[in-house]
Amino acid sequence: MPAAYEQYLVPVLFRPFAEDLATRAAALRPRRILELAAGTGALTRLLLAAAPSGEVTATDLNEAMVTFGSAQAPGATWRQADAQGLPFPDGAFDLVVCQFGVMFFPDRVAAFTEARRVLAPGGRFLFNTWGPLDTHAFGAAMQAGLERAFPADPPRFLPTVPHGYCDPAVVAADLAAAGFAVEDEQELTLEGRAVSAADVATGFLTGTPVRAAVEERGDGPAVRATVIDEMTTRLGAGRVAATMTAYVFRATASTLDTPAPRRA
Repeated sequence: MPAAYEQYLVPVLFRPFAEDLATRAAALRPRRILELAAGTGALTRLLLAAAPSGEVTATDLNEAMVTFGSAQAPGATWRQADAQGLPFPDGAFDLVVCQFGVMFFPDRVAAFTEARRVLAPGGRFLFNTWGPLDTHAFGAAMQAGLERAFPADPPRFLPTVPHGYCDPAVVAADLAAAGFAVEDEQELTLEGRAVSAADVATGFLTGTPVRAAVEERGDGPAVRATVIDEMTTRLGAGRVAATMTAYVFRATASTLDTPAPRRA
């Protein structure tokens, strides 16, 4: 999965937003950066380039991603870690950053509380999260293909997980519950470009949890053909371009709340 994710999805879906997030991160001039849910290192590589004087520690829960990502971005220190129980001391970082990872945290308030704990006074938490599925042309086309392939029981991973944390008010409330104050929140729409709709379909079908959902239902080759046909109909033949919307948050520890729990 990491290799397919990196080849087919990172350049199209994730790199445009990683470039934006790295620029925002560098403007804060952090010395010690912690990245959560770093995946294959799409953002990590850009952080190393945009903030060369900073020390980057990249983490992911998935060991396969850590192994793959550490080879892609060897300038960072890589560790397997659960965002809900970070293996770092209090106040260890100036910036915690996360690219499209918060949607996957089972307990977001717990993860946000951990992010606050490991931040030094004045540190920031910077992250993005996808908007609704219908604002992401690639994802919407993919889901339409899955619904065509499985009309009775289509996989629901895309609308419920990556695009299931798309209400900024809910995100802001979770941050407040963890002791953060939102300094900045922006809606951001960028364009992704792909060699073909088939490439994007291949990325979703082999580089994300959609793969397991399709395998459970069987008939993989027929599903792939149906999904590619639907995505090509919606996005076009040959090289394709489409818009994608996300929300970007920058938060700092609130001075009005009780400090986050500290670890011995």
